[in-house]
Amino acid sequence: MAPAAAAGADGGAAESQRQADLLKQEGNTFFRKERLSAAIDAYTGAITLCPNVAVYWTNRALCYKKRNEWAKVEEDCRTAIHLDNQSVKLEIGLSISLICQSAHYMLGLALVNSQRLSEGIKTLEKSLELGRGAHPASYMVEEIWQELSKAKYIEWESLSRERAYQLQKLKVACKEALRNYNSLSTPAADAPVGQLNELEEVFKKAAKTDTPAEVPDHLCCKITLDIFRDPVITPSGVTYERAVLLDHLQTVGKFDPVTREVLEPHQLVPNLAIKEAVHAFLSEHVANITEELMLNA
Repeated sequence: MAPAAAAGADGGAAESQRQADLLKQEGNTFFRKERLSAAIDAYTGAITLCPNVAVYWTNRALCYKKRNEWAKVEEDCRTAIHLDNQSVKLEIGLSISLICQSAHYMLGLALVNSQRLSEGIKTLEKSLELGRGAHPASYMVEEIWQELSKAKYIEWESLSRERAYQLQKLKVACKEALRNYNSLSTPAADAPVGQLNELEEVFKKAAKTDTPAEVPDHLCCKITLDIFRDPVITPSGVTYERAVLLDHLQTVGKFDPVTREVLEPHQLVPNLAIKEAVHAFLSEHVANITEELMLNA
């Protein structure tokens, strides 16, 4: 390409980017005023001019989220994630990790609201992972955690109903089999009470997984008293919730809240053992935790 032509092409691209950014700013203004249709039109204009800028897609997805248009949210968020995965360089003054986190978060919500719970939960978990890495103390990490907990609760409810139905069917079948077995030797005889009681005990234990359990103290933060989400351990050997401890170090003072020893943020180490223990507990008792979280939301 001749130098003049190349310069013209670069100038045209720069002008398109400038116009797209202006449309994005207009869209942001419309969004704040709840004029969602106008905001969508503005973001669509920006996308038309510069389709490789992920934030235009996530901003439009946010408008669709407000209108509960989940299919469109999914489409725009998948595009934004694809652009991020392609390592598109964005000269927009906004962290790519935040864009990617937002895209995964809204995509997860879209999937959950489309009843694709398993995929939605995995996507929300990815968003939470991105948020913890980039902005561990941000409000968005808390919001993602709440939505993830609700999604897991919905999934648990569905699985629990199915388990209860299958267990009831199996119990009825087992009781009938006991009666049939006993009637072979004594026609018209019912199953002995002892056998029926033993059967009830077996099925009671089988249903124990769906019974709420109290969270052990060692899985709870000493400041919030809530179950750990992102536990870190200090040089003193005390484990805290990362975001809460970082806030303490910033606003109260640089010392361990329990031991009062001097503490700097760089001294915090992820407590992987506690994190695994929390994950195991949540997997077994998810209903109890999510109910509590939704009440405190």
